[in-house]
Amino acid sequence: MTIRVLIADDEPLVRSGIDMLLSASAEIELVGETSDGAEAIREALRLQPDVVLMDVRMPSVDGVEATRQITADTFSVDTDKPIKVLILTTFNDDEAVHAALRAGASGFLLKEAARAELVRAVQALAAGDGWLDPAVTKRLLREFATRPEQHRPTPSEMTQLTPRERETLELAAHGLSNREIATQLYIGEATVKTHFQRVLMKLGLRDRVQAVVAAYQSGLVVPGSLPPSLRRQPDEP
Repeated sequence: MTIRVLIADDEPLVRSGIDMLLSASAEIELVGETSDGAEAIREALRLQPDVVLMDVRMPSVDGVEATRQITADTFSVDTDKPIKVLILTTFNDDEAVHAALRAGASGFLLKEAARAELVRAVQALAAGDGWLDPAVTKRLLREFATRPEQHRPTPSEMTQLTPRERETLELAAHGLSNREIATQLYIGEATVKTHFQRVLMKLGLRDRVQAVVAAYQSGLVVPGSLPPSLRRQPDEP
């Protein structure tokens, strides 16, 4: 399946660089480029891409407002396949990234990211997952953990999670991939994905990004803590 991507960035050199990186992947098709948020909204509505790579700071309409509109429930023609937004950021964009994630973005990535990482991030969003750049995840989530959120899961909702679902969420919040979680818990990757989908369903969350943020906000994971050592016998169904 081809992943259709739209780039929104006001720097021509950045757009050109991303174009070159993505063009090396036969799985990804660049369907358009825009230089401001208003144009990004129009083009996303017209082209209905799978993923929009969105700069947060652009003229006319910024990336936060563009993200909010593009990820709205009524924006995508196929409501079962909403357009995903991947925020392109620098270390100095923390505040804007916070706002963009709250607006509906499914992940964020440094503009300096290597080609393989950019491709993996696009693939992850197209598959319905989120993407957290490991270089800035801890810093960002420490900030999120101290901020009240409108959709923070309640204590009763958190108690709906089974012990294994809580473990899966906790390890994900510490930055482990599905493969690493599977190794840690002695289960298969497919089982990890199943656990995570149940976490999203029970907590009413959209994707991995929201789930990780919820883990910090609910106190399940304490900023600065180390991941638990969970060495157990296999129990995969």
